[in-house]
Amino acid sequence: MTIPSPSQVTRGIALMITAILLFSTMDAVAKGLIQRYPAPQVIWTRFFGQFLLVLVILGPGFFRPRLPSLGTVLRTRFPVLHFWRSASQLGATSFFFLSLPHIGLAEATAIADTNPVLITLGAALFLGEKLGPRRVAGVVAALIGALIVIRPGAGIFTWWALMPVGCAISYATSALLTRKIGAQESVWASMIYAALFGSIAAGAILPFVWEPVAAEDIWKFVLIGCLGTGAQLCIIRSFSITEAGIVAPFSYLGIIFATFWGAILFGQWPDHWTVIGALVIVSAGLYVWHRENRADRAP
Repeated sequence: MTIPSPSQVTRGIALMITAILLFSTMDAVAKGLIQRYPAPQVIWTRFFGQFLLVLVILGPGFFRPRLPSLGTVLRTRFPVLHFWRSASQLGATSFFFLSLPHIGLAEATAIADTNPVLITLGAALFLGEKLGPRRVAGVVAALIGALIVIRPGAGIFTWWALMPVGCAISYATSALLTRKIGAQESVWASMIYAALFGSIAAGAILPFVWEPVAAEDIWKFVLIGCLGTGAQLCIIRSFSITEAGIVAPFSYLGIIFATFWGAILFGQWPDHWTVIGALVIVSAGLYVWHRENRADRAP
């Protein structure tokens, strides 16, 4: 694996933060919809919306001169990797959405955001990325912050809490496969295959659970597709240009964003332990970014 430059590290971190913000917003909208519609219907909307958006972007039109054709994108050299990456992405979304009716948004996000530990360790084991003391310290500190937020033994860990755990495992698998494919293929290949797989898999259940969509909720379903597409595009680019161990700790910012949306939209205000844990998480992410940039600029 090539060593990313300082500018690539900065862009990769910025893309990761943007992706997490978009994902957390999508999760908040999904939580509201799942209270009135079946979860498979919301999951299908997320992937089918991405599929339609990618088709529009890659089709003839304004974007066409700068982007590869749809036929070029579909001719992948990594069909097996794309299959498993798409399956793991569907698993991450499904596990998380299924937990939302039973667990608070911030709590579900905190449990799912144990994934940077899996990503960092997996990148070292399977991708040959270094596992230096700075990255280990950042991941461990951020994990401690997440544990402060969720406080094991405080009634948060129920059987439904296993769903965000499944999300963490699936997300880590998707991230590692994204990093594996990296810059060897167009980002649009990952986008179209994941969207197609998710649309077909979730669509197979749709006839058995479909509920008519109220007119006032149509824009929310459209928004989920747009937010998911933007988030996925940012996260693929982030893992493609920057080592997974560098950007993974910034996933913990999802706890901060989820806490904000939980308070604003659902009246779930954080207590002082959540604030303390959030500060630990942010500090850990900034520490990793600062130390990596200092190391890259050293002679």
